[in-house]
Amino acid sequence: MNKKTVKDIDIKGKKVLVRCDFNVPYDENRKITDNRRIVAALPTIKYLLENGCKVILCSHLGRPKGEVKPEFSMDIVAKELTRLLGQEVKLSKDVVGPDAIALAENLNAGEVMLLENVRFEPGEEKNDEELSKKFASLAEVFVNDAFGTAHRAHSSTTGVASYLPAVSGFLIEKELNFLGTALENPERPFMAILGGRKVSDKIGVIEALLEKVDVLMIGGAMAYTFFKSMGYNVGNSVCELDKLDLAKELMEKAKAKGVKFMLPVDTRIGKEFKEDTESKTVKYTEIPDEWEGFDIGEETIKLYCEELKSAKTVVWNGPLGLFEFDQFAIGTNSIAKALADVDAVKIIGGGDSAAAVEKAGLAEKFTHISTGGGASLEFLEGKKLPGIEALQDR
Repeated sequence: MNKKTVKDIDIKGKKVLVRCDFNVPYDENRKITDNRRIVAALPTIKYLLENGCKVILCSHLGRPKGEVKPEFSMDIVAKELTRLLGQEVKLSKDVVGPDAIALAENLNAGEVMLLENVRFEPGEEKNDEELSKKFASLAEVFVNDAFGTAHRAHSSTTGVASYLPAVSGFLIEKELNFLGTALENPERPFMAILGGRKVSDKIGVIEALLEKVDVLMIGGAMAYTFFKSMGYNVGNSVCELDKLDLAKELMEKAKAKGVKFMLPVDTRIGKEFKEDTESKTVKYTEIPDEWEGFDIGEETIKLYCEELKSAKTVVWNGPLGLFEFDQFAIGTNSIAKALADVDAVKIIGGGDSAAAVEKAGLAEKFTHISTGGGASLEFLEGKKLPGIEALQDR
């Protein structure tokens, strides 16, 4: 990575603003249900504290859309950070207002505070210059460790970097190292597994990966658009009728590039979209009317698992079925289990595939699980991420 990290500049005793990704899920009682993103930020925070820094953390939570909404307060994150760090993390009552300024001014070396939800500020998502200056006025150094929002040009991710020395934290460094190495210098065979709902969400990724991989496996609802483009009936399955020509083009491109393009050979279908719907497995060419495809079938699982045995680098983004419903989580779980035993560099590209691997209790069997769904997708596409571009070069 050619971007400076916290280790490349003198941060001893300095006041440091750290943009984290604390956008964690929580239940109706405002209890955090998955703290992985908070845990992922700890190495950078602890390093700063060990170097006597005064640490000001900031993040968004949910989508308050520029309004102060108590249900999106960072109070639950402050409590969890206090527990994980074993020291008090004070929460300011505002983002860049009098309370935040006072708390920041009175911070001592080795102390931590957290700003209220940055998206309570209407200028945050507009990358407002005045707001960026206010963020910068709180500190002497800016550290971006929020890979999950690195694809957004907001005041707290890119704007503030114009007014302070800006470097990456350890999480962004790790993300770029793993994803970058996988794309630029993969050990081969290099295989990619792409799932999820729509071909349109993954066009850029498929096109970029066709330039790099040896094998591309398709699963999830987007498979049905490919089946339809081949002239087969897909019943009530999710299908993008305006993307049929594109699906054909992508398959032809794979053929021309010598990439093995694998589609499911059978599919688990259901009568309706509900947990306990009647279901059965059929060949991909025999999906009946009124039925909907929800998972890859047993034959596909066998084929994909067999193929993966020889992989040396694997990137996986997107579940292979409707994994929220147990009876349609078999494909995703089976691939996760098979991959766990493969001796390869294995990278999960964030989002639902990360959740599936966590749910299966297999996270520690993977080389790297990205914390950024949208950001890792754009990175895999080869797009420049504004939050990374704004950081100082080595």
